[in-house]
Amino acid sequence: MNPDSVLVVATISDDPFAIDVAHYSGQAAEISDLISLKQFANSEFCPRFISDENDFEHIGESLKGKTVVIVSTCCGQNTRNSLAMRTFLVARAAKDNGAEKVFLVQPDLFYSAQDRGPGREHGVTEFERNIHDYKKFDGQPFSAKLYGELLRHSGVDGVVTVHNHSSSVQRFFSSIFTDEFFNLCPSRLFAGYLMKRGVKSHSKSSEPKLILCAPDAGAVPFVQEVGKCVKRISQDMLLPPSVDYLFMEKKRDGERRVKMQPAQNSPLGMEKIQGCDIVVFDDMVRTGHTIMECCNRLRAAGAGRITFIVTHFYSSDEVKENLNTPAIDEIITTNTLPTILNRDMQGRLRKKMLVLKIEKWIAHFIHKHYMNLSSNIGSQLYAIDISSKNPRAEEMYRKH
Repeated sequence: MNPDSVLVVATISDDPFAIDVAHYSGQAAEISDLISLKQFANSEFCPRFISDENDFEHIGESLKGKTVVIVSTCCGQNTRNSLAMRTFLVARAAKDNGAEKVFLVQPDLFYSAQDRGPGREHGVTEFERNIHDYKKFDGQPFSAKLYGELLRHSGVDGVVTVHNHSSSVQRFFSSIFTDEFFNLCPSRLFAGYLMKRGVKSHSKSSEPKLILCAPDAGAVPFVQEVGKCVKRISQDMLLPPSVDYLFMEKKRDGERRVKMQPAQNSPLGMEKIQGCDIVVFDDMVRTGHTIMECCNRLRAAGAGRITFIVTHFYSSDEVKENLNTPAIDEIITTNTLPTILNRDMQGRLRKKMLVLKIEKWIAHFIHKHYMNLSSNIGSQLYAIDISSKNPRAEEMYRKH
């Protein structure tokens, strides 16, 4: 495919995430030169793909043969509801003006938390739904499926997201968009970061040892995938780290207390972690309570450096309070929610937080899948963003 036939646009003017993706994709034109995003006085949104104002022979055909990639993130003061409507209209504008294909890149897929409804046909889960789970959604719409159907109806031919947590969403989005639904897994990005950061030796051995921890059963497959990537990346190292796994689970310890302990299927027990580097993984953090309890338990058992790695970081006051525990030495996340790059949103956590910016990684996917090109971006598919308040800032910029 001719690279010039692929246009990368946004739903928000000056969306920095979309602008960077377009740049790394090799798009010479600014997004603002490709599409005008207007809002009328009555508050209605009206996107307009820019065409030659003197061309009266190709009206409604300015995008004929083109592939349009819409990059949509939670940017600025716009709500998800507003951004969803903007996405529908940009997609419709593309198709109504001749676009051959329209694809949506939405790193944190909207409405994924509303992945079930009150009926038995409303969502497919990995667990058997009981009456209490159905009741939880009583009176609500099956919003995630509706969102997928509206995207398709507006003209979207495929969706690209990052580390979506819901098997229900993954199944019906795969059904709606057949072979054009991509749930990108950041396991290699995180493994690459860990290897560049370095793994210290176990306190009782000269062999570097890394323990990857799943705080609950849902995180186990991702943790195992990261482990495989670590082994592949480190196989040519002079002294590659050994990788082991710790699977945790919550147990009720009284009416209001929750205790974290190793799951029955955990390869390691707590007696094996003393002095070891431990990395706790999750796909998202909304309250941080489980992660806090998990890391406090690991610290009490004598763990060495404890790192928490999470793909989607919701920077609420509750999260910042819980993750401020001294049991967590470092927090690594991505900018799927770009507001995390704001130091005010990081708050007190800026002293131990590092963000892997994934625009290069997304552009690499666009090169490969939509342009049929090999990427010239390089082997490192992320950029580092870290506050100067973080004691490791100078070291990390030097390494990366």
